[in-house]
Amino acid sequence: MKLYLDSTNNTQVIIRLGNKEFVNKVDSPRNQDVFGFLLSCLAEEGLKQEDITEILVNLGPGSFTGTRIGVAIANTLGFALGLPVNGQNSPVEPIYFVP
Repeated sequence: MKLYLDSTNNTQVIIRLGNKEFVNKVDSPRNQDVFGFLLSCLAEEGLKQEDITEILVNLGPGSFTGTRIGVAIANTLGFALGLPVNGQNSPVEPIYFVP
């Protein structure tokens, strides 16, 4: 199952599992729990992390912390599950701004 993760907006997280989309909006960046939200989405669908077969992440640009956290989670899951992230076997890097 394909995982798509977008946390570039520091008050909203978008997760897609296969073709189902989940959105979590919070009133403050301090209330954002990206990994906890991902785990709850997996649980709601009766899935485990091991069911993920492909990982895609929005690299940015976006909020510094939100982008960094989403990319770190994607890279960590990719490493732990032996999966490429955005088609790359090496860690992907966030894009904080576009010149």
